[in-house]
Amino acid sequence: MEDKIMANLHNEFQAFHEKVALSPGKKESLRQSRDAIRSRIENYFKEKLKVDVPKFHAQGSFAMGTTVNPLDGEFDLDDGVYLQHLNEYDESSWPTPEKVHSWIVEATDGYTKEKPIDKRTCVRVRYAGQYHIDLPSYATLNGKPMLAEKGENGWHSSDPIALTEWFTGQVQEQGDQLRRVVRYVKAWADFQSVKRGKMSTSLILTVLVAQNFRSHERDDISLANTAKAIFDAIRFVVSVYNPVDGTEELTQRLTDEEKKRFQDAIADLANDAAKAVNDESKKEASKLWQGQLGDRFPLVNDDEEEEKQKKENADRLAAFYAPRKPTKPWGSN
Repeated sequence: MEDKIMANLHNEFQAFHEKVALSPGKKESLRQSRDAIRSRIENYFKEKLKVDVPKFHAQGSFAMGTTVNPLDGEFDLDDGVYLQHLNEYDESSWPTPEKVHSWIVEATDGYTKEKPIDKRTCVRVRYAGQYHIDLPSYATLNGKPMLAEKGENGWHSSDPIALTEWFTGQVQEQGDQLRRVVRYVKAWADFQSVKRGKMSTSLILTVLVAQNFRSHERDDISLANTAKAIFDAIRFVVSVYNPVDGTEELTQRLTDEEKKRFQDAIADLANDAAKAVNDESKKEASKLWQGQLGDRFPLVNDDEEEEKQKKENADRLAAFYAPRKPTKPWGSN
């Protein structure tokens, strides 16, 4: 009978999801901008460099279908540029990553009001205050994708397409609720980072959720159980590896301070989530969830909602015990 008295906030989570997930219109707008940049890069390689044009593969959150509306209002889109004119079997003839980056910078310069930003692993095209598109460049060496990273790492193995396929396989196996819980956790981390400071990357969060996912017919309980499983997994050591490349530790670049911050934050989430799903009051449960997820999560403050829940619980109890009552021979009136 315990499930009959707990506050059920599954519907409130559905409302929260509507706020944090990308709308179809926003997805289409991002695709149009991405495709326009792809066209500029194709034209540059064809007309300026006079070589085979690159191919493109969406990657990251957008490709996985887990992008959330950020609190700062700036969306993040990742689009891999796969060079087609380099020798697939001889890396010695390749240009430096710095040179490749300069091509992408020149190809995209002037598309937005801001200059492209030449970062370590990608070139970023930014639409101020709206969104940015990161353009990492790859080449193929003996059938394996190699990322053009500036600095001492240089060209090195990296396969984001395989990572997307891995996550897609997890969703096919465990259901689309997995995607929703990833979005909940990413929205939670976005809100907590404003209060606490940077904790983790989107990819680390996605892998942690997928590897510790606990399904349930209710999203609030699924998130609570998943948060507890994640906390158990990183309680002592924050170490997360790339599921398609066991040699890459995704958490290696996090500082000790960021790791400790993330441990503390996920502990608080697991603790408040457990309290929320075991609370009889939807109002009090929603306060706990809002404290973790921010004010985009709806606060239940309608007394009628509380009375409705009490009536539902009373009706369920009455229905449970009704068959045990003896039938009155003179009728029920």
